Amino acid sequence: MLALTVAALALWLLAWAVPWRPWSCAEHLESGRTDRHGAGTVTVLIPARNEAPVIGETLHALAEAAPGVPVILVNDESDDGTADIARDSGLRDLTIVPGAPPPAGWSGKLWALEQGLAHVATPWVLLLDADIRLAPGILPALLDKAGEGFALVSLCAEPCWKGVAARWLMPAFVYFFKLLYPFAQVPRTRSRVAAAAGGVVLVERRALLECGGFCAWRDAIIDDCALAAHVKQAGHRCYLGLTRGAASLRSADMAGIGHMIARTAFVQLRESWPLLLGVTLVMALAFWVPVAAVVCGGATVRVSGALAWAALAGCYVPTLRYYRRNPFAAILLPLTATFFLVMTWYSAWRAAGGVRSVWKGRHY
Repeated sequence: MLALTVAALALWLLAWAVPWRPWSCAEHLESGRTDRHGAGTVTVLIPARNEAPVIGETLHALAEAAPGVPVILVNDESDDGTADIARDSGLRDLTIVPGAPPPAGWSGKLWALEQGLAHVATPWVLLLDADIRLAPGILPALLDKAGEGFALVSLCAEPCWKGVAARWLMPAFVYFFKLLYPFAQVPRTRSRVAAAAGGVVLVERRALLECGGFCAWRDAIIDDCALAAHVKQAGHRCYLGLTRGAASLRSADMAGIGHMIARTAFVQLRESWPLLLGVTLVMALAFWVPVAAVVCGGATVRVSGALAWAALAGCYVPTLRYYRRNPFAAILLPLTATFFLVMTWYSAWRAAGGVRSVWKGRHY
């Protein structure tokens, strides 16, 4: 038991020591100037499938955050009045594109984006999820960051904090995403890490077309990271960061968050059962061994376990502090990680039954 506990402690000390600091929140972009909005430079492209509860607020926020910027909304076979609400929003420069059913081999969101891209004429396009509220000043900040030489600038929108489950699980969702795709590695041309957060992606239209458009990864389940990978492989630079200048409007309970995790978890592991078993062993070492050592071990084992538990909690604290959450919640990270692992196994079990992913009523 002592050897396992020391290994767990060494694992977390390594996470603290690696130069790209995956636990850090240094990569973030906040709202900037509000006296310019990108009119004539950027088009906002929104895929929307049954988004009636949120689309009105999203468009009203855009009217304030990006006045004069053209907005293209692709109504992806909605049957809940999404298009009617969008028309009634009063947003100027709004074009609603009736979406056609996705052809064989296409995911629904990517087909919607492909249809919308045909209507974009500006040098830049902002891919915006229908449930994202932009704050004034964040679009100029995105364009300024792009001006530093990035063909793709993506921001991880602040989660919706409604409900106990969201306040408990969503900071960890972002934290594990940062561990999996260290944000500091994304801009580095020599790094193979390529990632984006699909809610807010500013991409140069020319670079997007050079990659073959959305057709080049038309069947991707994790479409945002596929986009970043293609852009980076084409020789362009990408940036990924956190922000409080864009926020999700979509609330979710524990079941909803669980299904969100399961939608991509096994795909993220390349649908490999050996890789899933390996990840399970690593997570058991990282999160379960320190707890077991503190609860069941002898004096030396308990000290080592307490140090490992403190190290793993300490790595999580910067994310909690960035989102103004209670830092003492980091103590519960082993329990949180267990929930994520359970949903990953559920994702694999569902895939074994023939369903790789489910989203918005579509099965893949």
